[in-house]
Amino acid sequence: MSEAPFAQVTIVGLGLLGGSIGHAVQAFLPGVTVVGYDADPAVREQARALGLAHRIADEAAQAAEGSDLVVFCVPVGAMGAAARAIAPGLSMGALVSDVGSSKETVAAALAEALPGHHIIPAHPVAGTERSGPDAGFATLFRNRWCIITPPVDADPALTARLLAFWEALGARVETMDADHHDKVLAVTSHLPHLIAYTIVGTASDLEQVTQSEVIKYSAGGFRDFTRIAASDPTMWRDVFLSNKEAVLEMLQRFTEDLTELQKAIRKGDGEVLFDHFTRTRAIRRGIIEMGQDDARPDFGRSDHNGTKSAEEE
Repeated sequence: MSEAPFAQVTIVGLGLLGGSIGHAVQAFLPGVTVVGYDADPAVREQARALGLAHRIADEAAQAAEGSDLVVFCVPVGAMGAAARAIAPGLSMGALVSDVGSSKETVAAALAEALPGHHIIPAHPVAGTERSGPDAGFATLFRNRWCIITPPVDADPALTARLLAFWEALGARVETMDADHHDKVLAVTSHLPHLIAYTIVGTASDLEQVTQSEVIKYSAGGFRDFTRIAASDPTMWRDVFLSNKEAVLEMLQRFTEDLTELQKAIRKGDGEVLFDHFTRTRAIRRGIIEMGQDDARPDFGRSDHNGTKSAEEE
């Protein structure tokens, strides 16, 4: 697509992802007007100072006026309320999308709040452990996947425009069914975050027992868990509640596999452990070969200002 897929883009929610979209559109789609809105007045003021958009609206409905793409970058549990707030200013011809980590519940919430509107959910699989307006940067989506989950009755032309939008921001785009997306992300993102939160919480509970040695002698593996567990708690609370069926299914599978490893350790069955570790090592190599991570000691997670990126959302 030679020209910009959208003339004016509204971003609702100006944290890490919303701010990064604002920076990225201005950097890579310079002819597109960006309008931003956040329910928090302090965030709006910070967004103005950071230049996250050409204009920051003080009212939700005003932010949507004149835009042909509206992207919701709020926690998945807040999608319905955010959509109802912008509804009075939303054109019937505008495309509505989002960046949420679960798709079935988000699609339902947006459809209920905005009947008759064009809704095509999306999920850029990119993020860091940082949050807030100052966490965003233009290259967050470069070479990362963005999964688009168009409803069965979605307009193919609008789907193509949304795909072109994310490609312009540097993402690699895939389309899939919302239910399939939620199952895939439950195991590749949601379950790892749940495990990280659990392990770090357990370590915190053991601090007195170990006389603070858990933190003092943190090895690389534990530090990676703490990095993931530093992600935004509001966002992840909503993710687990909105995608609970898929998460519970994957958690049951994980529990069963963990029990088998527990048995192997108790029995001293080194062959079972070796075979399991060999198989999982090959998966790590495959991720690197696909360009989704880096073999360097810091896993290639250094971003534009030297901080380390977290597990993708």
